[in-house]
Formats: sequence, structure tokens, C-alpha cells
Amino acid sequence: MNESAPTHVKHVTEATVTMDAGEMRCDATSSPAPDASCVVRAPIGLLAELTHRCPLQCPYCSNPLELEKVNTELTTAEWQKVMREAAQLGILQVHLSGGEPTARRDLEEIVTTAAESGIYTNLITAAVLLKRDRLEKLKACGLDHVQISIQDVDTAAENADRIGGYKGGSAKKKEVAGWVRELGMPLTINAPIHRHNVHNVEAIIKYAVDLGAGRVEIAHVQYYAWALKNRSALMPTREAFMTAARVVERERERLKGIIVIDSVVPDYYAKFPKPCMGGWGKGIINVTPSGRVLPCHAAESITHLQFDNVRDKTLGDIWLNGSAFQKYRGTEWMKEPCRTCPRREIDYGGCRCQAFALTGDAANTDPACSLSPLHEEWAKVADVESHHTPPDFVYRRPGGATPKPATVKTPVSSDA
Repeated sequence: MNESAPTHVKHVTEATVTMDAGEMRCDATSSPAPDASCVVRAPIGLLAELTHRCPLQCPYCSNPLELEKVNTELTTAEWQKVMREAAQLGILQVHLSGGEPTARRDLEEIVTTAAESGIYTNLITAAVLLKRDRLEKLKACGLDHVQISIQDVDTAAENADRIGGYKGGSAKKKEVAGWVRELGMPLTINAPIHRHNVHNVEAIIKYAVDLGAGRVEIAHVQYYAWALKNRSALMPTREAFMTAARVVERERERLKGIIVIDSVVPDYYAKFPKPCMGGWGKGIINVTPSGRVLPCHAAESITHLQFDNVRDKTLGDIWLNGSAFQKYRGTEWMKEPCRTCPRREIDYGGCRCQAFALTGDAANTDPACSLSPLHEEWAKVADVESHHTPPDFVYRRPGGATPKPATVKTPVSSDA
């Protein structure tokens, strides 16, 4: 959804690159928000998690450790209702995600409703289930954009298959990306970056250029959900991160006008935190497969919050009045040092979910911030884990939050 006009540093040094832990492509923070009442504006984007079903088993997946079952998913009619309500709320774009959204047989109907409602549609897909005729149907239904996630480039296909737990996935993704461009659709390549592929950032950017992508996201893994479970297996060294950051800066300048290169910096190597989702309840709204409405995809990890469901209330009512959205919206909820910090309306104290996971109180300063009393200790964790021999992945699968070897799957046959 990861998912947008980033602000980029011009010269990469350790001091400058750690000024922000992440960049949003959705400009939801252009106006100051002195109190909660000022931020209740229409969200720009909807992240629609259509299902948690997925043929890949990526160890950094942002889905919760307890994946939702297929029999709890919203029906076609319920998702269509969500799309209409999103348009009424003023949402401009919907990111159709998962899991793997193409696992739903009714995806065409959902896309049609979103398009007819005037919403820009972006399909976030692993691509391995797609056939050409279905992609053509989705375009005919009004699909505007395709974002394909990759695990590594085809020169390291075995590594990509190992990371995703899916044999042949790298070749299939490249084939589908070719279809997207042949059909005249805009393409984004999303590459989650970690210790197992950080050395290939330059090759990943070249791969995206060669495919004709308009955008590539060099998205250093954010350590929530499955990524937190696998942190010791995924964390790159600071030196490897800095090398990759310099590559991004150089290629951004060299490829200006050819491709847009977005990047997201790992929290553990940041001086200040990212404004998670552009601010809590400020620009993005998330709907889970079963219809729960969240301020961000990890919000359910804050165990004291209660989340409304689109089966019971309208999307607009939940956005404006839902208790979970009100809880950390604006700045009035902040404690010190955030309350009087000059950056309080820039990064909003960082990630509430990370603050809760690491301090026990979601209102505390995100430890990614150098002003947090836990920041120094927290940064040491990354240094130690990144220099250890990485353990085996805990692969993302239903009931899979215990270490097990991946079950390597085979791709769907192609209709070239």
C-alpha cells in the first residue's frame, strides 16, 4: 500500500538520510492540524484488503499473524457497497490489496463498481495468479493501474522464490508486467528491501526501467506483523542501508524523467519517525477482509481499541465518529515530549502501533524518535540483529506463526 508526492533529500549522508523514517506518496498532510476537529476531512485513499488468501508466504507481510478466514470475508455486494460509500465520502483512490486480491473471483465486479463510482483503482498484486485474459477483463472493467510486488530480480530468481516461498514466481511476475505495459496500463514495481536483497537495489531499479514501469518503490521493510516476527532474519546492517540509500539518490537523479523512484527508510535507522499513514485518521482508511475499518493496517495490534464494521455502520460514519479514529487523531492526545515538539504536526509522534508494541502505551513517543527514552536501546537491537547470522524465516501462512520450512508452490500456467 504499502501507497503519493514524496519529499527527497538531495545529498545522502548519515545525518540527512535519517531525518525521516518514511515518505508518503499521498499528500494528506499539506494543511496544519492544530486540533482534532481540523483533521476530519475526507480521506484521500482507501486500502481495501479484499482477502488474506495468498499463494506467497513472504516473511515481511503486513497482514496480521492471525489471518482472516475466507468464510468471514465481505461478500461481493458488501464490497460494492463499500466502494459506493467511499465515493460518497470523497475518497479519490482505492488500492485493491490482500493477501492476493486476484484470489477473489468477483474482483471484476468490485473494480466495475469502484470505477463507475469515479474512484481511481490500483491493483496491488503478487501477479502469480493472473492470466492475460483476466487482466484484459479487469482493464475493461475500469482498472486504472497495476502495482506488482517483487522479492528480488530475475538474476536472483532462486533468492526471490526462497523469500516468497513460491517456485517460479519471479518469471511469472515479469511476464505479467509485460502484459500490463502491452495493454497500455501504468505499472509500479514495489520491492520490499531487507538484508536478503538490499545489495540488489540498483538491479531492482534497472529491472523496473526495463519493464517500462513509471514508478518503483524501494520500500525498506517496516517491522510490524510478520516482519516483526522475522526481524532478526530481515534486518540489514546500517552500512548496507546507507549504501542502498546512496544508490537510490544517484539513480533518482540519473533517471529523472524516465521513472519515479520512491523510497521508504527503515525506522530502526531513523532519527525521527515517519508520519504513519500521514497522521492517524487523517488521509488513509483501511478495510479488512471481514469489514473492520482501521486507521492503518496494523491498528488491530493496539488491543484496547474497538473497530467498527462496514456491515454495521457506513464508512463515512466510522471515519467521522469511530472511537478508534478519534483516539489518536490530531495532537490533543499527545504526551511529552511530543505535545510541545515542533515536529508534532509533521510526524504526529510516529507510529502508534509501534509505540504500543514496544512501550505498552500507544500514546508514548515512537521509539524511532531520537527523543524517546527507548531510542538508543532500540537502535542497538538493529545493530546486533543485523550482524548476527540470520535465522530461518517464519513464513506467512494460516497458523504459520511458528518456525517451519516453506511449502514451495508452483505458479499458475500462463495464457501468453
